[in-house]
Amino acid sequence: MKKTVLLLTSVFVLMLGLVGCSSSDKGSDVNVEMRTVTDVKGEVEIPVNPKRIVDISGASDILSILGYDVIGTANSDGYDYTKFPTYLEDVLGDAQILGYSMLAEMDVEAIIALEPDLIVISTVQEKMYDQLSKIAPVVMVEMKQVDWKEDFMHVAKVFGKEEAATAWINDYLAKAEEVGNQIKATYGEDSSYLSFLASAGSLFIFDQAGIGSILYNDMGLAKPAGMPQQENISLPVVSLEGLAEIDADYIFAIGTDEDLATLKASSIWNGTKAVKEGNVVTLPASPYFNQGYSPIGRLVFVEEVQNLLASMHE
Repeated sequence: MKKTVLLLTSVFVLMLGLVGCSSSDKGSDVNVEMRTVTDVKGEVEIPVNPKRIVDISGASDILSILGYDVIGTANSDGYDYTKFPTYLEDVLGDAQILGYSMLAEMDVEAIIALEPDLIVISTVQEKMYDQLSKIAPVVMVEMKQVDWKEDFMHVAKVFGKEEAATAWINDYLAKAEEVGNQIKATYGEDSSYLSFLASAGSLFIFDQAGIGSILYNDMGLAKPAGMPQQENISLPVVSLEGLAEIDADYIFAIGTDEDLATLKASSIWNGTKAVKEGNVVTLPASPYFNQGYSPIGRLVFVEEVQNLLASMHE
């Protein structure tokens, strides 16, 4: 009887060991075809056709445009890290949110649980590199968040997808220019546009970033006089008095309900030309704060901006 029990116990332990090996080896097929790419840190071998990509760099939208699906992402909403911004819900809705791309650390256990065959991180998460490299091949990209086209092409170059990226960017810019021309025809060739974020009592002006760069660089709309210029990733900050000195014909005011309510209660705000003429579009901070930093977000804004302007006088 004892021999039988010992035999059964041994078989059970062996089975557990085999299951454990099977589980830990899942996704690490020795026959997977690999290729060498060059990222920020140098050369790295990655699968030719990765099937289980975890991206915490903030490039998930770019990867989707380039033909890759992600199972884990950090392209979450800037005001609520537990959800997707609305413009990425259809694109990334099946992926698990692991955090926010501007954070230096993510939940490693959650990444392991997804059993990735490729992990994409940015230089922001560099201190996680060694730890994540033990899970799967890691590609590190640099997302500067200053020029969206530069970030787009950087990611595309790492993955050898420059041609697809260039085609998408050119199509988008052609559409943005077309919509810009339609807006000029409707609201005046020389009409100027301002977009800003009201947040925690401060007013952040979008010039060369976010929605501002869509209006000026992509759509070719005029900047108002008195604009503070953006010199780096940080948005210029102005007071209410400084905002009133910006001579905009049309304004996109972005903010939380609380911040927008405070703004609307200000006599200085209510005394500006655009407000007095009813030429203001108010938009929620989520998703519009982040939207201009995403290629897909930019396209969605271009597609909706005419309706937004038309809603001013409804």
